[in-house]
Amino acid sequence: MKPGPKSSKGKMKKDILTLGIESSCDETSVAIVKNGREILSNIIDTQIPIHEKYGGVVPEIASRNHIEAISRVTKKALEEAKITFNDIDVITPTYGPGLVGALLVGVSYAKALSFSINKPLVGVNHIQGHIASNYITYKDLKPPFLCMMMSGGNTQIVHVKNYTEFEVLGKTRDDAIGEAFDKVARVVGLRISRRAKSR
Repeated sequence: MKPGPKSSKGKMKKDILTLGIESSCDETSVAIVKNGREILSNIIDTQIPIHEKYGGVVPEIASRNHIEAISRVTKKALEEAKITFNDIDVITPTYGPGLVGALLVGVSYAKALSFSINKPLVGVNHIQGHIASNYITYKDLKPPFLCMMMSGGNTQIVHVKNYTEFEVLGKTRDDAIGEAFDKVARVVGLRISRRAKSR
């Protein structure tokens, strides 16, 4: 592995490689990220065709498909990043919010992997993960800043005070934008989005 940039004292800093696991809904995703800002690989196994005939995500079916996909997706992510498990510094699964069964698959796999390769495990909040994705798109971005969160069942304005401290300044009182779109689409007969949950 190539050494990272020099620190303020002139010493070379080691690059930190994170293996991120996302299984909060209907997609199994594993990404390898360098220093929290650079994506080396991002493999996504989608279940859209499976759930379309039901008009939304069926939690039990989603969980079973995560089980079938997670090892394969992880292997492909490592191959695309041209690294091995030995190169990984930390394993970071999504622990919530999301579909309970689907989350359990990702967290259980991450725990077993962490134990077997002796790497630290750090759970990631799904919503905070969405906010942190801005650091990948805008590599020079640093807190504090305001973030408009619109993801599925969440519509919030968040004050990002620092990398680990957040304050929700406002949110919808009745329904999130994503959920509202799904409900309207169902009523007028439009194609339901992949994030619509079965009701």
